[in-house]
Amino acid sequence: MKNNLTLSEFDYFLPEKQIAKFPLEKREDAKMLVLDKKTGEISHKHFYDFIDYLNKDDILVLNNTKVIPARLFGKKSTGAKIEILLTKPKENNEWCAIIRNSKRLKTGDIIKISDNFSVLLKEKKESIKDNIPEHIVKLQFDENNIDDVLNKFGSIPLPPYINRNATTKDKTDYNTVYAKISGSVASPTAGLHFTEEILDKIQNKGIKICYITLNVGLGTFLPVKTENIKEHKMHTESYSIPKETAEIIQNKKGKLIAIGTTTTRCLEAVYQKYNKIVETTGETDIFIYPPFEFKVTDKLLTNFHLPKSTLLMLISAFSDKETILKTYKIAVDENYRFFSYGDCMFIK
Repeated sequence: MKNNLTLSEFDYFLPEKQIAKFPLEKREDAKMLVLDKKTGEISHKHFYDFIDYLNKDDILVLNNTKVIPARLFGKKSTGAKIEILLTKPKENNEWCAIIRNSKRLKTGDIIKISDNFSVLLKEKKESIKDNIPEHIVKLQFDENNIDDVLNKFGSIPLPPYINRNATTKDKTDYNTVYAKISGSVASPTAGLHFTEEILDKIQNKGIKICYITLNVGLGTFLPVKTENIKEHKMHTESYSIPKETAEIIQNKKGKLIAIGTTTTRCLEAVYQKYNKIVETTGETDIFIYPPFEFKVTDKLLTNFHLPKSTLLMLISAFSDKETILKTYKIAVDENYRFFSYGDCMFIK
């Protein structure tokens, strides 16, 4: 494989109509393309068949992060409308944030969200070439805690390609059934297909289920703009691996199946740091692209990803670029639904 992979090598054609704008009524009814990365063999299944590909003593690792209603709509005292996307919490109710129409603002300006909730622009960052500046804001409110405030006044930050306003239903639909730790601005979408019933069946088959937390951040929204992909800089995302999960992985007898690219990034980043999976918290900006030697992940459940995205690069490293692009073409031809609310792919 050549040393410098280019961005254009990770492109593919996708008809607009195959971008899923809404989830299916039943999560488990999503189609599932099964790829054997050793043979290249492809099967067309549904997610409710997923359990058939798991064996006793296998380990399923899921990301239990919860998407917060991080998109806020407010006004300046002049009446100018301002949209704020909270991207990363700091201390004392301060957040990193992307602000639409930020040119209308200066440090010290207050954006009113409601009578009892406003946002103070504490620090304004200038634009960075090929990047989106994250400003520093302070949330000011009368409610008991930030979760109450955001649930009351915020909306779910659906990805731009969904191209519609979020509804109240998206607060449930865009979260996994096992979402627990608030902090993400995008969903670990491979997990959206699970139901409580399927999780119970998996455990009853003798398969261990454990959890990590990786809070999906700004990087999800940023396209790769450098033709030489090695020049792309990932944003950092915070993660946590609890003691129970570390011990289960250390003692594993079967295969480890990572549910989603976020879980994969967390596990591989921790292994790179400690040479094993340990109880830990931290931040990572790991960027996985071909060639990459996976030390932890044996199999991967993932959704279908955007052209030229870092996520497409990760799964191209897990299988190989040519096989993935050929498989994506088949998925397009077979009318699979793509992206966050779409169908899924199991690479075994």
